[in-house]
Amino acid sequence: MTTTERPTVEVAASAPYAGARTTTDPALLAWVDQMQALVQPDAIVWCDGSQREAHLLTMQLVAEGKLIRLNPEWRPNSFLARTDPSDVARVEDRTFICSVDEGDAGPTNNWREPSQMRAELAEVFEGSMRGRTMYVVPFSMGPVGGPISQLGVQLTDSPYVVVSLGVMTRMGSAPLELIEAGERWVPTVHSVGYPLVDAHGERREDVAWPCNPQKYIVHFPESREVWSYGSGYGGNAILPKKSFALRIASVMARDEGWLAEHMLTIKITSPEGRSYHIAAAFPSACGKTNLAMMRPALPGWRVETIGDDIAWLRPGPDGRLWAINPEAGFFGVAPGTGPATNEVAVETLWGNTIFTNVALRHDGDVWWEGLSEVPPAHLVDWRGEDWTPDSGRPAAHPNSRFTVSAAQCPTIADDWEAAAGVPLDAIIFGGRRASNVPLVVEARDWQHGVFIGATLSSEKTAAAEGRVGELRRDPFAMLPFCGYNMADYWAHWLTVGAGLGSKAPAVFQVNWFRQDAQGGYLWPGFGENARVLEWIVRRVERGASGYDTPIGRMPQRSELDLDGLALDEEALDELFAVDPQTWAQECDSIEAYFDTFDGRVPAALRAELDSLRYKLARM
Repeated sequence: MTTTERPTVEVAASAPYAGARTTTDPALLAWVDQMQALVQPDAIVWCDGSQREAHLLTMQLVAEGKLIRLNPEWRPNSFLARTDPSDVARVEDRTFICSVDEGDAGPTNNWREPSQMRAELAEVFEGSMRGRTMYVVPFSMGPVGGPISQLGVQLTDSPYVVVSLGVMTRMGSAPLELIEAGERWVPTVHSVGYPLVDAHGERREDVAWPCNPQKYIVHFPESREVWSYGSGYGGNAILPKKSFALRIASVMARDEGWLAEHMLTIKITSPEGRSYHIAAAFPSACGKTNLAMMRPALPGWRVETIGDDIAWLRPGPDGRLWAINPEAGFFGVAPGTGPATNEVAVETLWGNTIFTNVALRHDGDVWWEGLSEVPPAHLVDWRGEDWTPDSGRPAAHPNSRFTVSAAQCPTIADDWEAAAGVPLDAIIFGGRRASNVPLVVEARDWQHGVFIGATLSSEKTAAAEGRVGELRRDPFAMLPFCGYNMADYWAHWLTVGAGLGSKAPAVFQVNWFRQDAQGGYLWPGFGENARVLEWIVRRVERGASGYDTPIGRMPQRSELDLDGLALDEEALDELFAVDPQTWAQECDSIEAYFDTFDGRVPAALRAELDSLRYKLARM
């Protein structure tokens, strides 16, 4: 590694800081200098998070052909990005946890020895920003200064990422002031890996979506660092999201007695005017955003949005579990989002939105599968190619996304930015299961709830690598996101629950996706899921009794409001069927999964498995 001359430092015109040194924090300055010497940018910009800064960056991206400005009559201040076809989703096989001890990473993570990985990263990052600008982006996850919030700084050579960070985090001057006041912060560094100048000074032209075939998303849990190289897409590059808010934060939470979770959070109000807060864990693209923005089909019920993807949960001074949404925006899956499935999301996207890999209409608006029943006669697809309904391929990529401020959501709750968070009354786990798992079941207690979360499984979707439809265990919907050994994570959940005692939230499991023999969905889903939420609330209120089964407590038929639903008795029977034979097979699968953790699975969860087998044998 060689040290180069200090590059030009640019400051956004509206920034309150001036001069080449734009912060008083010595640790931050030293880190920026160290990274500058490694990646060798032409310039450094310290970002202030202002609207003017975002406007200048989007104008720059449009001028460079990296964003397409949408028709302001249809989508004011909105843009379309098209990625390289090789850079469209998370790259789980190139995501690494570099803990000192390999056992601390566990079998669900890719582990690399830290010093070896640092040497490897030094090679690929050396000169990776030649010819580009390095942006310094201070950010807060959660309300700035809140007791559950955390600070970080991202270095990136992607203006697209900077603009996205402005939507997804509270970024700029306010977090920087807290860092300067001595608050701890997490360093994250990102490069698209496409320098415009080589080591010999030869310059090449830029491309619309710079990236590199070689990719790394690397986490150092002990030193709380994230390094990302080669991808410009989503959570691979917007490092406060999955990398910090889950992989690094889960380790921080383990060490400090809280929980960092892949969960939505909602506020639900009954017709009687009583409000409750619920967090729910679903694997990506399994309906989290739809539930977070639900408009209930049941009269008198109201669901308000607090967060659609990530929740940080911390025991409060009252002994209850409190939650914040650490994000400031939504990074949602576009296909399948439409007026019939998520009217609120469609309304949220009226403007001020960055769309990635959706199709472009001739009138300058966007389209994706599910936005309307009848597709337009002609589009430009996500690759920039002509498309018609007869093309035989999707117009939008199955994992195409929208990035939009949460404050723009019409159902956003008035307490969504409460600095101390909201108290949780219930936690829900759910996945995409065609069979076996009932519509809703309540855990007997916290320990049983941890067992349900630990054994959660779901069919793969386009948001993750692998064959769509294939079943995989996805404990707590955290499989790609837990920053340490998953079995130790389960033990941490048990410890947190023991501290909460009788004040712990109730735990439930739901499955909107159970199918009949012909492959049709048995449950209508979407707004009708409020009927299940109603039963969950009544259980929290102890106004519904349910009945015990080997897998937990399920609702009496009389306790579910099914008025107006075209569900026959056969469909209802199947929605709540518990077949001892198939569940015995499920137990065998769970045991085999537990055995992959080299004896680290908590004894309490092994006991829950034994109890399940015992109860099934006596059905």
